[in-house]
Amino acid sequence: MKKMRAAITGVAKYLPERVLTNAELETMVETNDEWIVSRTGISERRLVSKDQATSDMAIEAIKDLFDQTGVTAGEIDVIIVATVTPDMMFPATAAIIQNALGAKNAWGFDLSAACSGFLFALQTGASLIESGAAKKVLVVGADTMSAIVDYTDRNTCILFGDAAGVVLLEPTEDENFGLMDHMLYIDGSGAHALHQLAGGSRLPASAETVANKQHFIYQDGKAVFKRAVEGMASASSDILKRNQISGDDIAIFVPHQANKRIIDVAAQRMGLSPDKVLLNIDKYGNTTAATIPVGLKEALEEGRIKDGDYVVLAAFGAGYTWGSILLKWGPIRSK
Repeated sequence: MKKMRAAITGVAKYLPERVLTNAELETMVETNDEWIVSRTGISERRLVSKDQATSDMAIEAIKDLFDQTGVTAGEIDVIIVATVTPDMMFPATAAIIQNALGAKNAWGFDLSAACSGFLFALQTGASLIESGAAKKVLVVGADTMSAIVDYTDRNTCILFGDAAGVVLLEPTEDENFGLMDHMLYIDGSGAHALHQLAGGSRLPASAETVANKQHFIYQDGKAVFKRAVEGMASASSDILKRNQISGDDIAIFVPHQANKRIIDVAAQRMGLSPDKVLLNIDKYGNTTAATIPVGLKEALEEGRIKDGDYVVLAAFGAGYTWGSILLKWGPIRSK
């Protein structure tokens, strides 16, 4: 009996219309375009409108996926939403999405693993497919980072943007497709370096936590950068070694878009030429759990990926969390 694999059969993205450029940030905090671009690679980012939340972006991405694939809401078994900016603490953003779509046969949940959230959610969804527990799983990566960014803090406000992406997972017995391997890690000793301190049970919202700006992102940039470089580079190269393949075999590397310098180190460690690396950080900044599915959709739109190609995904985020996934792309559905 052949092993059942989980294959990505559809992918879609949503990006808000509002653009926040480096030039605009220069009027808000003490920074400049040259400094931002040289250190991060970011030129602009997208922000939601006042009436948009994480579920709104996710719903738009999913509707686009349905239009592309011909799959209907009633066929979906599970909805997994990777996010650190849910609409609210509860109910889960997955439940809000399920109701809005009319996906009456689906159950689901939110998953919190920061910038590695999409990878963790993708492997969780794949496990449901491989076990036979589900036939169609939506894996969403969506974050409204502008909701938790302090736009007076030049260390963080330059980095983040808002976006959503989604993939459809379905079973396949064809060895030319599907998720092949994963290497996922967590190290809670890094919690002090990147966090949103208040709003949970440890520090519930109060006048004091708001006054102290503890509901915004805090990041020790140097500490996170050092760990991220090693974590993402090692996970990306190690998964190739474990599967006895080289950078020459890879069609495209889709890394989390946090910092171009981190991405460059990971690509070099894998032996990849620049044309095999998906980079869109200049346009969108760090959209946390959305970066990888948005990148996958752009790679497909640009003709840089086709059914059966080897693809490597990698990320590093708060927690610390990090890891990589190796997959063979497709088969992509169409109406």
